[in-house]
Amino acid sequence: MVDLVSQYHNIKKEVDASIMNVLESAAFINGPEVKAFQKELEEYLQVKHVIPCGNGTDALQIALMALGLKPGDEVITTTFTFVATAEVIALLGLTPVLVDADPDTFTIDIEGVKNNITDKTKAIIPVHLFGQCANMEAIMQIANEHNLYVVEDNAQAIGANYTFSDGTVKKSGTIGNIGTTSFFPSKNLGAYGDGGALFTNDDELADKMRMIVNHGMKVRYYHDEIGVNSRLDSIQAAVLRIKLRKLDEYSAARNYAANYYNQAFASNPKIKTPAIGTYTDHVFHQYTLVLDESINRDELREKLAENDIPAMIYYPVPLHMQKAYKSERYSEGDFPVSEHLAKHVISLPMHTELDDEQLAYITAKMNELTQ
Repeated sequence: MVDLVSQYHNIKKEVDASIMNVLESAAFINGPEVKAFQKELEEYLQVKHVIPCGNGTDALQIALMALGLKPGDEVITTTFTFVATAEVIALLGLTPVLVDADPDTFTIDIEGVKNNITDKTKAIIPVHLFGQCANMEAIMQIANEHNLYVVEDNAQAIGANYTFSDGTVKKSGTIGNIGTTSFFPSKNLGAYGDGGALFTNDDELADKMRMIVNHGMKVRYYHDEIGVNSRLDSIQAAVLRIKLRKLDEYSAARNYAANYYNQAFASNPKIKTPAIGTYTDHVFHQYTLVLDESINRDELREKLAENDIPAMIYYPVPLHMQKAYKSERYSEGDFPVSEHLAKHVISLPMHTELDDEQLAYITAKMNELTQ
């Protein structure tokens, strides 16, 4: 699904030298590489503050902690996402309020957000799923009308651009009160271990989040906030600095592969290729198709595997149907779009090292097995 070995070999000299520099300096935590990466990512995103942390799940948790939400407060998010989005809400004693996905973009359904706002609602977490932005202009309008916070889960779409109706363009993750991301190795901007970050233009929130990631300290041994231990280590920052310089190039390579797939599947009536919102571009963290109901997905996946083609299912069970998140609030059938996607989506290999020969082989086999 992701060829990190070939990607590494293409940047091996730079990566090896940077890692050795960290080893020689012995500045393993919050060293110069972390500070340099923070500044460079701020410049890339055109955001005032980047706060590195230990991983993307921590980033979401820290964001909610910084907002000062109280147990019982409701946070609206989508049921069609990775569990971390709702996991941190529940861990903090907040109430996750799930809504359906948009049938075209798979991101959070705007009408679902509107219909689930109550006097307990305090925040919205849109997920920029598979590499494109949720409809942030609509979400920010709702949030402003109801005085709600917005935390963008940007783990899958770093580098994507959002275009507002007035022509203003902003990077994904920089629009809401706080943006979060993951640097898990398979992400578009991936480390060689765990890592994450938070983004904000709010000075007060930035100060609070910097304290929270470091045990609630602003001055050593003086704890002003209840915090956690969640720091990006210097080796990961060194790797990320190199890959950040290539992020737009990586996004272009992913788009090349996606366009190849789209053209190859254009005449296949059994496959629905990804739709892109009019307000966003796509960085294709995943290339996710919707299969016709006549296709047995498990059999297709097995046949692809027999031909050395990996395929993945993101996500086979929506959150409202997961044991950990079952609630009297929801029943099977309540979110028809997400439930349909869970049964019929399939993701094909998507990474920066795909070449025409590989793409031709994958698409030919896929068309052969589905028509």
